[in-house]
Parts: sequence; structure tokens; C-alpha cells
Amino acid sequence: MPIPVIRAETFYLPPAREPEDAWADTPAAELVFRWMENRMQRRVLPPATAVDETYFARINQNRWIADCVCGSAQVISPADPRYGCTECGYGWCALVFPEDVAAVEVEMLAIEKPHLRNWWNPTDPANPVQPTEPPPPFDPDPKIAPKELA
Repeated sequence: MPIPVIRAETFYLPPAREPEDAWADTPAAELVFRWMENRMQRRVLPPATAVDETYFARINQNRWIADCVCGSAQVISPADPRYGCTECGYGWCALVFPEDVAAVEVEMLAIEKPHLRNWWNPTDPANPVQPTEPPPPFDPDPKIAPKELA
């Protein structure tokens, strides 16, 4: 059975002493903050506001991740396309996922060894393998903003 691409909701899980669904009510982008609090045994607060920044989602060794401007990275999820950094505290950034996430994940499953599964958005300027034919320029839709905190 192939190992699926890992998302935040399958990576950041409660400790074994808690029920498996203990964090089920936590949005996927906020799971990392609960996980860090548990591991570090100190309060790690999510950002209070959104910032005008957009990050590209990518697959690194079979995990959806986003890289922060501070150099940190964390596992993310297309189910909640926003990113707040647990290292520098940078506010909620919008994430750019591929239009067809499922198709990209299926493409990754064709690679037998999960540690070799890597994917970059063709329009990501950080993509180390630039397409031979330039993709259309990325134009974020200003009507789509990161989810506001409840």
C-alpha cells in the first residue's frame, strides 16, 4: 500500500496519552501550534492577524510544506491554506496550492520511495527547476484572503 502525501492533520497529532481526536476541532493550520506547545511545554501562540504575504506550498520528501522568510518551515494542509510561523511569529500568510492537489498527490504516489517525492509549483520563483517555457505570471486574487482567526 503506497504511503500518502503527509498533511498537517496527519502529521501534528495529539500525544499518545490523549484521545486520537483530541485536536479534531483545531483548524489544520493551527495544529502545529498545539503540537509545538506539547513538545516544548510552553505557550506558543498563533499569529493574531494576517499579513500581506503569499507563500507557495510544495512537497518535500512526501510532506506538504511551506517555507517562512525566517528560514523555518512546517507541514501544511490544502484543507486550511494559511501559514503562521512558530519560530519568528510572522502573521498568517496565504498559501498557494496547485489547482488540482489530488492530481499532484497521485503523481507523487507513482514514485515508490517516499523520501524521493518532491514537487514545486512551476510559478514559484524558488523552484530550482525552472520550466523551459515560462508559466503565466502568478497573480494572487485580492478577493481571497487568509482565514481570519475565530
